Amino acid sequence: APAPQRWNSGLPVNIGVLFVPQQEAWVVERMGKFHRILEPGLNFLIPLLDRIRYVQSLKEIVINVPEQSAVTLDNVTLQIDGVLYLRVMDPYKASYGVEDPEYAVTQLAQTTMRSELGKLSLDRVFRERESLNASIVDAINQASDYWGIRCLRYEIKDIHVPPRVKESMQMQVEAERRKRATVLESEGTRESAINVAEGQKQAQILASEAEKAEQINKAAGEANAMLVKARAKAEAIQLLAAALAQQHGNAAASLSVAEQYVSAFSKLAKDSNTVLLPANTGD
Repeated sequence: APAPQRWNSGLPVNIGVLFVPQQEAWVVERMGKFHRILEPGLNFLIPLLDRIRYVQSLKEIVINVPEQSAVTLDNVTLQIDGVLYLRVMDPYKASYGVEDPEYAVTQLAQTTMRSELGKLSLDRVFRERESLNASIVDAINQASDYWGIRCLRYEIKDIHVPPRVKESMQMQVEAERRKRATVLESEGTRESAINVAEGQKQAQILASEAEKAEQINKAAGEANAMLVKARAKAEAIQLLAAALAQQHGNAAASLSVAEQYVSAFSKLAKDSNTVLLPANTGD
């Protein structure tokens, strides 16, 4: 779209008494030289001597930046366009600093865009759109300050990629997704194996602890049994000793030994054909 003209044949005519609308600044020349800027509201001028030369709008202006081609750092040609938001901050500089401020800012935005894209690779262009917009705004403001214009923001509308590059990017995205799926699957397998191994380890630990407790309990039971047997034997010995100390205790002991002797002697021929007899068998 063509940039709006800063002056035309439809400029307000000086009739002496003028009413300036809000958010507008009228630049007045007296006898061809800048005189003053009319503020919104009632103003008085001298007819014939004073002339309204420029009418500047102080509202925010939206300019479509035409589509242009730019080459990235990795030699990919892109078609890119944008929208530029600016505002006139100094009506005097905007009127006398440059012939056509909007056209100048548009051209500056295009050249700055090509320059900034040449510093980035294709992948970074899509990831760093915000920083790219901020860089363009800073570059425009450095130059447009002398023109009395302030660039508020710049937004990239569309980025058109060549079809072959677009297909390559799509294949790259699909490959990246498959890679992430494979990585996630392998991580799941690893976690599963770790969990199984950890479970087996815990099971072995619990089994060994149970076996240890069983052995401890068994040993404690055997020790208690031996202690009970020993106490019973000691009591039996004490009872036997007490019985032997009584009258006719020796005779009773001899009778018990003789009975055991006869019982053992009766079993000699059962285990073997050879029998050894003592000399005093009948004793």
